Amino acid sequence: MSLLKVNNLSISFGGLRAVDQFNINVEKGQLYGLIGPNGAGKTTVFNLLTGVYRPNEGIVYLDGKDITNKKTMDISKEGVGRTFQNIRLFKKLSVLDNVKVGLHNRYHYNSAAGILRLPKYHRIEKEMNEEAYRLLSVFDLVGEAQMAAGNLPYGKQRKLEIARTMATNPKLLLLDEPAAGMNPNETKELMDTIKFVRDEFAMTILLIEHDMKLVAGICEELTVLNFGKILVSGKTSLVLADSRVITAYLGED
Repeated sequence: MSLLKVNNLSISFGGLRAVDQFNINVEKGQLYGLIGPNGAGKTTVFNLLTGVYRPNEGIVYLDGKDITNKKTMDISKEGVGRTFQNIRLFKKLSVLDNVKVGLHNRYHYNSAAGILRLPKYHRIEKEMNEEAYRLLSVFDLVGEAQMAAGNLPYGKQRKLEIARTMATNPKLLLLDEPAAGMNPNETKELMDTIKFVRDEFAMTILLIEHDMKLVAGICEELTVLNFGKILVSGKTSLVLADSRVITAYLGED
């Protein structure tokens, strides 16, 4: 059953068709790749899916519900979590508190409980700390829990951003080039973690990537964009063997 279904999604900027008739079906529990050369429109698709941009046409369904044109916050509450090409953390907050920011999507207490430190406040804070540490353990960040997020090495900042997104309890996790800027060892470790997250949490993941070799080792199906249009979609092995995909990437050089 499709968790994400997108029909004919399109947007133009100043007369330029940035995304043109984009269609995709991502099944529950699938690890799906969206790839293409630089400027192909991949991040624009993510911006459309998360309400940063509003499409000129098309419909987005999440778990059978139309979420087209909803506000970003409402789409997040519906169950779409996202990371970005450029890491976005609260760098002066601790690693633990960054994850707890994500948990506030799920845990609530009123102002009075917080100001007066009522029993409800302490109970919820305890539950949030336990859940935050559980997520940090998945990403091997427990030892850095009290460290300022901005002091983490680059690769661990990437992991923390995913952990914070997971804290919102998403149905669909959108990862925008999470391995960008990483060395080969960091990349392998992150890809292993992403596969673990998919398996351990039965998470549905849509992954933007530029590196064909990387997606070949992790994604079951791919859609390839070029100049805002779908070039080819299908099983990873068949897509990567398609001459049109090779031509698109060679065109960058």
